[in-house]
Amino acid sequence: MSTSDRILLLLHIGFAIFTLGPLTAATMSTPRYIRKRDVVVVRYLHRTTQIYGIGTLGIFLIGLGLAKGDLAEVWLTVSMTLFVVALVLLLIVERDQRKAVHLLEVAAAETAAAPVPVRPPAAEEPGEAEGGATEAEAPAAAGPAAGAGEIAQVERGRLAAMSGVVALIWLVILALMVWNG
Repeated sequence: MSTSDRILLLLHIGFAIFTLGPLTAATMSTPRYIRKRDVVVVRYLHRTTQIYGIGTLGIFLIGLGLAKGDLAEVWLTVSMTLFVVALVLLLIVERDQRKAVHLLEVAAAETAAAPVPVRPPAAEEPGEAEGGATEAEAPAAAGPAAGAGEIAQVERGRLAAMSGVVALIWLVILALMVWNG
């Protein structure tokens, strides 16, 4: 193996470590923060997915340089095909993250705009117990919180499934590289 091949191999492995690790962590942790309705973290994870997703192209291009045009080997063809499938799935993950950020922002805006029921002072309502709510206030107070688990539920499930599949694809490609390289 020549010095230039060793440098390409070093770059290939370095790109794989420093891009696939954070990418997988970002995509797999997104459903948790959607469930918590933390729009700031979900937006950050979306941006992380975009940046490291583009960085994964470096892995593919350096791998093509290492192959030196000898693409007739089955393990190389399978690895490249799986890599392209993973990139397509990452595009779907990125789309769902973007949609989840939008849905969380809309839900936060609606919650902020919802009227807060005002309790009359205790002196005006002698029959009401301390800290209790009247019957008219109870449905209004439960309104915004009632649908807390329903926001971006479809996207959350799709993100969990797709990120797991993408992580599995990275492991299959790693096995192909180790045993056939």
